[in-house]
Amino acid sequence: MALNLRHFSSFALAFILSISFSSSSVWASQREFDYFVLALQWPGTICAQTRHCCSSNGCCRSEPITYFTLHGLWADYDDGTWPSCCTRAGFDINKVESLMPELQKYWPSLYCTSSKRCFGGKGPIWAHEWEKHGTCSYPVIQDEYDYFATTLNLYTKYNVTRILENAGIDAANSAKYLLGEVVSAIKNEFGATPLLVCRHGSVEELRICFNKDFSPRDCVNESSTLMEDISKSSSSCPRYISLPTYEPLVHGDLRGKLVTSESTNMFRLVASA
Repeated sequence: MALNLRHFSSFALAFILSISFSSSSVWASQREFDYFVLALQWPGTICAQTRHCCSSNGCCRSEPITYFTLHGLWADYDDGTWPSCCTRAGFDINKVESLMPELQKYWPSLYCTSSKRCFGGKGPIWAHEWEKHGTCSYPVIQDEYDYFATTLNLYTKYNVTRILENAGIDAANSAKYLLGEVVSAIKNEFGATPLLVCRHGSVEELRICFNKDFSPRDCVNESSTLMEDISKSSSSCPRYISLPTYEPLVHGDLRGKLVTSESTNMFRLVASA
């Protein structure tokens, strides 16, 4: 039977177009973002909650991490919402192999559980951040490598740990700092107001916002006064906050102590560093 080339060509074209539409439909349904959020996390607050260790958990290193680490670079909207999972460009660790030393040091996972990926399955924190947030940063950021390199460059340029240390705000379990002093130290250096997230009076996250050209911008209403900024940027933070340290549980250390659970009266082994 003779092959009808015209019909075959029409079918092939329709198939190609259907694939293209499917891959771009997620992006097309979400408008372009308005600004970036560089989200940093304070390991002392998060790692103090660690109860189990694994090789991928930065909290389980032999020495405590005493600097802000990266959570991610997020594309956000001015109305308080954000796009997510904008394309099906899955994370490929081979594309960022040259960045791995910096990623492992400054962008570690602080948990043992794997992160959810956009279209099924789980993976490292980098896969989650790229697929959920990085794919929505186009056209400013072009691809996976660009996303991670840009984030690391921003982290290095806007060194929050150094800025706070220069202002006399150091990691210490006993020290309490005025929230306004922390906000002012960053605002005076960067010219923009950050957003803080606290847990039980300790800083858990600190976020710096940027325009699309990566110039700093307020994370709150630009027409606010400084005191209004402090209030709006820290709804979860009290007047005095801390940057606690922690004693790490070391992965592979089998030492432990027996403790009893009050609810079950059962004994369990808890690792100790």
